[in-house]
Amino acid sequence: MELVCPICGGALTRREREFACENRHSFDIARQGYVNLLTVQQKKSLHPGDTREQVLSRRVFLDAGFYAPIARTLCDTAAALGARGPVLDVGCGEGYYSTQLADALGAELTGLDISKEAVRCAAGKYKNALWLCGTAAHLPVADGEAGVVTSLFALTAAEEFRRVLRPDGLYFQVLAAQDHLLGLKSIIYPELKFKEKDTVPVLPGFSLVQSVPIRFSFTVEGTQVQNLLSMTPHLYRIGRAGAARLAATPRLTDTASCVLNVYRPD
Repeated sequence: MELVCPICGGALTRREREFACENRHSFDIARQGYVNLLTVQQKKSLHPGDTREQVLSRRVFLDAGFYAPIARTLCDTAAALGARGPVLDVGCGEGYYSTQLADALGAELTGLDISKEAVRCAAGKYKNALWLCGTAAHLPVADGEAGVVTSLFALTAAEEFRRVLRPDGLYFQVLAAQDHLLGLKSIIYPELKFKEKDTVPVLPGFSLVQSVPIRFSFTVEGTQVQNLLSMTPHLYRIGRAGAARLAATPRLTDTASCVLNVYRPD
């Protein structure tokens, strides 16, 4: 997959330990194997994205197989639709989903996340991929380079996704449904508030190919209860009382509910 310089937009060439463009902007390949292409101007905070603790909590949770039905549905749907790489995973996290997808398709994988801790974690475990620290708002990827773009429980940047996809490419999106993790929410919040949620959004420049609901139950115990919270946005929303109630919960049975949407460029 051809990368472009996040500073000048020129093509990046891989050298022994760096990527560089003809304007002499260079980006080192870190010891763990990832490349930081997130410029200071693109940052909205000193350390954007998930923290190391969140990333490690999610890895432990996902590696235990609790969300394996989501990965299987993604891989099966992509194969049935004849998806072909290269794969670009935007908001890749620690790489759990997209590494399985790339293996299923026999495709080259590039993963990108705004969290340096996430791509560092991904690069440390999955060596057969290119991991980038960057932003979805300005993907450091040349036009029409990706056969598949994914954003799984992550930001959708439709215009950028359309730009980097081939004309025959596919975009796979996973969104949480309204009834996702109601068991967790009922513990950490004093009352549940329901807002209308569009789980099959209309995306400019794309046509919907397929929408697949995914719903299954799972049970977590011990430290996995806290790991579940740590990998959700609710970590930043709960108060002390909710945190105390969850800390006193040794075992939780909950339901994951999400939607896999597949789009193709118009």
